Amino acid sequence: MKLKYLVPLIAFLALASLLGVGLTLNPTAIPSTMIGKTAPDFVLPTLSDESSNFSPSDLSGERWVLNVWASWCFSCRHEHPILNDLASKNLVKIIGLNYKDESNKAKEWIK
Repeated sequence: MKLKYLVPLIAFLALASLLGVGLTLNPTAIPSTMIGKTAPDFVLPTLSDESSNFSPSDLSGERWVLNVWASWCFSCRHEHPILNDLASKNLVKIIGLNYKDESNKAKEWIK
C-alpha cells in the first residue's frame, strides 16, 4: 500500500529536481564548438568577381564573422539589417557565404 504512494512521490521529486536545475541555467548562453579555434580552411569564389577567391587565411589574425545566407532564406532577410548595422560600426568584419543560391539572384538581393 505504501508503494502505491511512494512511486508517484519519487517521480514528482525527480521531475521537480530536473526543473529546478533547468531554471538555474542561462537561456541566452549558446555553446559553440568553434570558440577559441581557427576557422576550417576553404577557398571559395567571391560573388562580386568569380575569378577571385576568398579563404580564411586572407584574414589571418583578424576577427571576423562568417554569415551563411541565401536570397530564398526568410530568416536572412530579418538579420540582414542587423548585420549591416554591425558592419557599419567597424567592430568586426562580416564575411557572407551565399548558400545554394543562383549568383544573379544573390547579387540582386544584395543590391
